[in-house]
Amino acid sequence: MAVSCSHSSILLPPTTSSVGFNRFPCLQTLRFKSRNVYQKARISTVSASSSRSLEALIFDCDGVILESENLHRQAYNDAFAHFDVRCPPSSSESLNWSLEFYDKFQNLVGGGKPKMRWYFRENGWPTSTLFDSPPESDDGRAKLIDTLQDWKTERYKEIIKSGSVEARPGVIRLMDEARAAGKKLAVCSAATKSSVILCLENLIQIERFQGLDCFLAGDDVKEKKPDPSIYITAAEKLGVSVNDCLVIEDSVIGLQAATKAGMSCVITYTSSTSDQDFKEAIAVYPDLTNVSLKDLETLLQTIVTAA
Repeated sequence: MAVSCSHSSILLPPTTSSVGFNRFPCLQTLRFKSRNVYQKARISTVSASSSRSLEALIFDCDGVILESENLHRQAYNDAFAHFDVRCPPSSSESLNWSLEFYDKFQNLVGGGKPKMRWYFRENGWPTSTLFDSPPESDDGRAKLIDTLQDWKTERYKEIIKSGSVEARPGVIRLMDEARAAGKKLAVCSAATKSSVILCLENLIQIERFQGLDCFLAGDDVKEKKPDPSIYITAAEKLGVSVNDCLVIEDSVIGLQAATKAGMSCVITYTSSTSDQDFKEAIAVYPDLTNVSLKDLETLLQTIVTAA
């Protein structure tokens, strides 16, 4: 996550069942951009000389098609409850990561196992139904982390398959508009292929997934975002110039990958990315509810300035 030192600090208060950031000196100095939540899109100026024709629409998955982070948080908390993880061991109830905490935490420590290992190092290794006392050996701690992560992963899959999760507002409609207009459609995600397939088959349905002109996951390229490889590869597979591709992302990391590839990018942010710096995006939206294909075509073809 991009961090600017000129911005105001966000300090979260500690809670009993979750943890606030001000308990950790290494997180206490993290600074986020302070700004009002967008109610309308923020549109940047597109010069006439660089106008482009929209030939391909490329979606990120996590955060764009699916607001997945809260689902991951739910799966972690279910795992903690299932194994009665008490952290610190003196806690009167199982560990529960709050939404406020996780929104920031997931942008600071990548990967499920590193997240838990970091948290337990900072707060003390927990008691659980897996061990009579907090594990002290490296092997015991690795077993705890591996078991929790495996259970969490299966729980996450159950949540996705439950039918209770829907695509973010406007996504499916926009995909259908693009398909009806003869535009090429792609999904490019940094997540593992199996994870993305699971999400797409359940959220946009198998027919739309199979109808994509290009689908790339983190497994398909050597470098992850913000490296532009995944978007450059997508343009090649689509047979479309990067100038005529429009990317929809939710984070500054994805935005950087798109712009480095030479593509225009619009942002549809989430609660965990809303404070990031999206100045390189041609538009920023809270979601795609009121965004049409025509709106996106206009962004690429004409000069549009914000009121």
